[in-house]
Amino acid sequence: MGVSIVPTLRVLKPAALIGVVGLVGMFAGYWANATFFPGTTPVQPINFSHRIHAGDFEIPCQYCHTQARRSISAGVPSVNKCVGCHNEVATDRPEIRKLMNYWVNKDPIPWIKVHDLPDFVYFPHKRHVQANIECQSCHGPVQTMDVVTRIAPLQMGWCRDCHLENEVQHGQDCLTCHK
Repeated sequence: MGVSIVPTLRVLKPAALIGVVGLVGMFAGYWANATFFPGTTPVQPINFSHRIHAGDFEIPCQYCHTQARRSISAGVPSVNKCVGCHNEVATDRPEIRKLMNYWVNKDPIPWIKVHDLPDFVYFPHKRHVQANIECQSCHGPVQTMDVVTRIAPLQMGWCRDCHLENEVQHGQDCLTCHK
């Protein structure tokens, strides 16, 4: 008397097919979202307007994002940096009151990254800042945005194209493989 697993495999075949289609669909959806809908805009804990700060008051990007010129990450300003002005300026506004609550409780503001790259990506802000590349080249006209929105896909092909268009000499090793 022989035992066959074929009947069991026939039963599992539709479930396996659904699983594979589901995984392929998830990856395709992620890719399509990143490629065709780059306008990522998470809801932030404080409604911070770059239009007011960088636009109206012309505060340079690196005043708040001080790490950009010396680190791979641009960083976000500490609550202390914000309170330096807002201890005196616009203190009656609801969003400034939220800021002051973080200050009083000694909590960092839990900002949500808009321009969040995968962990395996090495992107040195400092090299781009030192090369005098405008922040707006990648981040868009943030000085006009009340709510910062990701306007570029920030995927390897997009970065590669920028390097090729601008005839960047650094990173040629990368371009050897990533054509």
